[in-house]
Formats: sequence, C-alpha cells, structure tokens
Amino acid sequence: MLLEGPSMCRMLNIFLNSSPMLFLSDKLLVVTVATKETDGFRRFLRSAKHFNYSVKVLGRNQKWRGGDHTTAPGGGQNVRLLKEALEEMKDSEKIILFIDSYDVVFASGPKELLKKFQQARHKVVFSSESLIWPERHLEDKHPHVREGNRFLGSGGFIGYLPNIKEMVSDWLGEDADSDQLYFTKIYIDPAKKVRSKSINITLDSKCRLFQNLHGALDEVVLKFEDGRVRARNVLYDTLPVIIHGNGPTKLQINYLGNYIPNTWTFETGCTACQEDLRPLTGLQSEYPLVMIGIFIQQPTPFVTVFFERLLNQQYPKNRLQLFIYNKNDWREEGCQETLGQFQCHIICCRLTHPAEARCHDLCRKDKDCDYFLSLDIEVVLKNENTLKIIIEQNLPIVAPMITRTGRLWSNFWGALSADGYYARSEDYVDIVQGRRVGVWNVPYVSSVYLIKADLLRTELTEYDLFNSNSLDSDMAFCDNVRNKGIFMYVSNMHNFGRILSTENYKTSHLHNDLWQIFENPVDWQERYIHKNYTLIMKNKLIETPCPDVYWFPVFSDVACNHLIEEMEHFGRWSGGKNTDTRIQGGYENVPTIDIHMNQINFEKEWHKFLLEYIAPITEKMYPGYYTKAHFDLAFVVRYKPDEQPSLRPHHDASTFTINIALNQVGLDYQGGGCRFLRYNCSIQAPRKGWALMHPGRLTHYHEGLPTTAGTRYIAVSFVDP
Repeated sequence: MLLEGPSMCRMLNIFLNSSPMLFLSDKLLVVTVATKETDGFRRFLRSAKHFNYSVKVLGRNQKWRGGDHTTAPGGGQNVRLLKEALEEMKDSEKIILFIDSYDVVFASGPKELLKKFQQARHKVVFSSESLIWPERHLEDKHPHVREGNRFLGSGGFIGYLPNIKEMVSDWLGEDADSDQLYFTKIYIDPAKKVRSKSINITLDSKCRLFQNLHGALDEVVLKFEDGRVRARNVLYDTLPVIIHGNGPTKLQINYLGNYIPNTWTFETGCTACQEDLRPLTGLQSEYPLVMIGIFIQQPTPFVTVFFERLLNQQYPKNRLQLFIYNKNDWREEGCQETLGQFQCHIICCRLTHPAEARCHDLCRKDKDCDYFLSLDIEVVLKNENTLKIIIEQNLPIVAPMITRTGRLWSNFWGALSADGYYARSEDYVDIVQGRRVGVWNVPYVSSVYLIKADLLRTELTEYDLFNSNSLDSDMAFCDNVRNKGIFMYVSNMHNFGRILSTENYKTSHLHNDLWQIFENPVDWQERYIHKNYTLIMKNKLIETPCPDVYWFPVFSDVACNHLIEEMEHFGRWSGGKNTDTRIQGGYENVPTIDIHMNQINFEKEWHKFLLEYIAPITEKMYPGYYTKAHFDLAFVVRYKPDEQPSLRPHHDASTFTINIALNQVGLDYQGGGCRFLRYNCSIQAPRKGWALMHPGRLTHYHEGLPTTAGTRYIAVSFVDP
C-alpha cells in the first residue's frame, strides 16, 4: 500500500519525532563527582543501575576542596573536573547529564529522560528552583517564566556535549568558588549569548526532568505505581525523572529514597533488604567480635531477665565483650551469676558522662573489635537471633526496631522538626505497626543499635560525638552522624522485642518488679505467670480434685519465691490471735499467721492480678457468674510445726476463695494440704504455683492439714463480685 499526501507527512513526522530515541540512549552519559564513596553515593548508583544508566564518576579518591555548598557557596571543583573530563570527549552527538550524587536518586529511566529533554527544544536544560542562590540581588535579572520556577539550580543539567563544553570553557575559578553563580551568570548575562545557538540554555521550570526539594517540600508527594514509586510534583502535576535533596533537604531525600524507585513498594515489599548481606550461617572463620555497651542510666525493672535474654542470644559468647555502665546501685540477685556464664571480657564500672564515648573508644582502639552494640538496660530483646540478623544486614549503623507495648513509641524517629526534635513521618505509624516492613533510612535511632567498628576508626573518630550544648547525648550523636552523611537504619523485618517503661519504677521493696503489673504488664506476665497458664482457657490444663474445686497453674516459681521473700523481708507476721486490728471489727474468727497484701502496699497490684488472671477462669468454670474480683482480704499465710501447723475447719467469708501454693511439698516442707469435710476430699500434695479455687460460704467447709516439717506458704484471697 502506497501512502501519499497528508498520510505520508504524518508518518514521516512520527518517525522523525520518535526515531532519535532509538539511538539517543546509547549516546547518554551520566557524569557526577564523588571524591569519596558515601552511603548517599551508593544509593545513587543503585538507582542508576536499576534503570541501566551509564555513569562516569569524577574525582574519586581526591580531596574535596569545593567547600560545604549546602550552607555556603562552593562547588567550583565540580566545574573544573567536568571541564577536564569533557576535553577528552569527542563525540558531538553525546548527551551529558551532569548531576550531584550524594543526595540524588533516579525515579525513571533514560528513555523518559531523553524524551523530556527533546521536548524542551533547547541544547542545555538546567534544573530549576523557587529560591535564588547564592546572590539574591540578581533576582531581577532572571527571565520571567509563564509558569514554574525562575531560578537556575546547578545540581543537575543535561545537554549536548559541544554546548556543555562551550558553557564550561570559560571556567577559571577556584575549587571553592560557586558553581551555581557561574552558571547563573551565563544564563542571565546577554553578553554570554545565552539564547544564541551556541549554548541555548533553558530551565526545567515545571520539574519535568529535575526536582530540587529545597523550597518545594510541600509540592512533592510519593506516587505508588505498579511495582515502582515516583515522586509527583502536585503543583505542576509532573513526574520528575531525577530527585535532588539540595541544600537542607537531606532528610527528605532520605525519606523518599526509602521508596524511590523501587526500594519499597506495596507489591514487592522491600526489594533492597536482601542486597549486600553479610551471611553468618556456615561461616568458616570466627564470628565477628562484638563489644556490647550496656547502659544502666536509671533504676530499671527486670534487670536479671535482661541478662538472661542476653545470654540466650544465638551468638558465640567468646566473640562478645561486655562493657557495663551502671549509674545506680545494682542489687539484682542473679545478675553476677548470669554474667559469669559469658566467656568474655567484662568491664563493670561507673563513669562520668559521656559513657557512650568511652565505650566507642574502647572498640575503636581494639583492632579485633568488629562491631559495637549500644544497648540500654530497658530493652527487651525477645528475638534470640537479633545480633546475628543486624550484623548480616551489613549496614553502617542499624537498629532493630523495638516498641513500647500498647503505644506508638519506638526507638527511631521517622522525621525531625525544624529545631531537630521529634516529628512524625507519614509512614511512621505503618512502620511501627508492621504494615510496611523493611529496612528504613531514618534520622534518629536510640536504645539499641549496631555500629561498624571501621566507621568508628574512619568517619566517627571524635570523642565528643555525644556532646552538645542543646541536645541530649543520643540526639547529639545522631546529629553528628547525619552531618557526616552517614545513614542510620532501623529494621522491622523481624519482631525483635520491646522497651520497658521506667517512669514510675519504685525501689523501696526487695523485689520491686512485683509491682510492675501496671507499667509493664507483658514483662510482668512473662516473669510471674506460669508458662502453662494459657492452656487453661483451651480446656487442656485444669483439674477438679474435689466437687466444684478447680486446680490450675497461675504463678511461676519466680513469682512464688519473690512473694515469700518479700513477706519475710517485711517480717511483721501476725500473732495468729483472734484480735486483729488490721481487719474491720478487729476480730478474726479463724486466725492465721499472715501478712496482708495492703501491709506491703500490694493491694492494687493484687487486685489487677485477680482481675486479669483469676476472673476469666472463674467465669469459665462457674458459668453465669461474673466478677470484678473485689476482695475483702488477701494475705500470705505461713505454716510451721512449732508456730501454726494447721487451721481448724471453717467457712471462708467469700463468694469464692483462691489459695495459691507458694512452695513445694517434699522439698520445702512435709505434710500440709486442704481437706473439704463435706465431700471427705483432700488435696495433700499442693503444687507450687498452682491455685485452688473453690466456693467460700455454705458448701465448702474445709480445714488446713498439719505441716509436719519445714515451712509452708500459701497466698489466699477472699473474693466477692
């Protein structure tokens, strides 16, 4: 079929407009300057590799003399290096994309970039900004645009090789001079013949190719597509190809880089989380040596459990060194015994602030130290593989995410406020609640994080990293790390654990953790509730030794021991007389030698225990009966052959009674038990930590059987609706 006239013209026009794309991709070269390999540079290369860009890096291993042009004019070294590199290039059809790299990510590939470049119909296209820099007095000399940004940004431009060569040919400046000012003067000075065919510069005013974030944070949002993520400029409704965190927007580019171009998507999840790992499984050589700095800054509950969990980490103990900074009196029994099981070097001491700096320095100076793990005593590491997992992630600084039970508190911040304090990022709640799972570049981590020792010896060599006139030590450390361009990460790829609340922790008792049922209910349960308690509600572990008497596990051995020791430490046992000023009316019909829970200020905690752990079983075993677990009396009874060996038959003044055995028959005492006379039924071998639950009034007339040797302890509650 032969096409003639308008049809042929249309086909020819389509060919002429599209055919350059067939070969332009091969002509495109990305040029950037990177005098050292930073985390930001590696992120840049990853995004470039994803889209198959060809990248030429200038200035490798050279000293940077271009100044800190994030806060002051500079960057002249970029122009010098570019000018030198272009002199060796001869292909006049080559297209050069010159961009920064430490704070840049690609959001799309060469095809889209070149198409948008062609549509600009100029030989050189610069990124644009809404804010003028570095000389504001030049504002009036900038050409006005119908829509978009007026001012040139030097962090990104694209053009044909001959035109860019000509543009930089006049550069004679110093390395610390401003590259942006140099290019701006070319753009605005008619004497440079900007609009002539020789250079032919324009700006990407609507951010179709380049998105500079400074001055435009409110304009840029994430756009999730099928298996990829873009940045969308909502002001101009454009999808920029290149995203640049210029000026003071490094945190924002880090946030966007968690997603763009495909780091995390709804379809694939985290695509970068399995890259560049350091596998420890099957390691032929020794595991890396880790120095663990443990910081006890204030009185903290469950310290013994902390060290037990540390001992349970699946990591060779001979590859761990412990540094323990203890600011408080350490009275936890069992800690020293647990620590003795570590076959490693233990340093226990008191230090003046900053203790963290001292720890870093020990690892920094020890040539065998591979990692430093900073670990606050409040951290509950439930995952026994935590240390292995975060080492394998192979990141400069990485924290396992931990949260506070029932709250949105965690050990990382997703964003910072203008004054450097906490701000909530858009994805913070989704990360904390596990709706988005991955490894996230964040501006702040605390409580528990791992640092590569090589980083301490190279980039983080200062002893005063934790010092600041206005920030606390953790914030000062993270601020110093950010200012050095080092990325900090938090991982929620696994459930690592949680952090304790220490706000209302009192130390006036022997076993202060017993009082933590309100502040740290999960940890209290793990410590003090029997490991088989949950089986009760599944009808798998409850016994009926006598009619309407139910027997089930409730307390752990530790709970039993602590309650006994707490009562003996208090020491004010009643005399077992009928006269008792502790109760209403002052008279006890069936007295025991006991201590009431309210005498040790434990009545609120005991009521919480009854409500959480006893009431559900009561309602299960006595259908139709509901209780708020109010009690008139709750106490610990002591039976001894030479003191009070038994208790005469009686009814309890309760709707139902809870009787918990606190120690072990045959081991701690002989004899003992309970007999229900009406049913001629006895429980003569009470199990430690198990509770007997039975009606109190009318039907269950009972007695305490004689204790013939040793000392028997039971915890008793008379419960009413």
